[in-house]
Amino acid sequence: MTQQELAELVGVTRQTIIAIEKSKYSPTLEVAFKISTIFGHSIEEVFEYQAG
Repeated sequence: MTQQELAELVGVTRQTIIAIEKSKYSPTLEVAFKISTIFGHSIEEVFEYQAG
């Protein structure tokens, strides 16, 4: 799946997907749930929280 395809499914821009991948942007809970649902995994499996 391309970044553009994922962005369209989630309802965000490709730039947002790039920023999430590079850990420059933390997605909203709604976006995180959408992404994890698309990939068929829990939020914990898709995202890792790093404090600081």
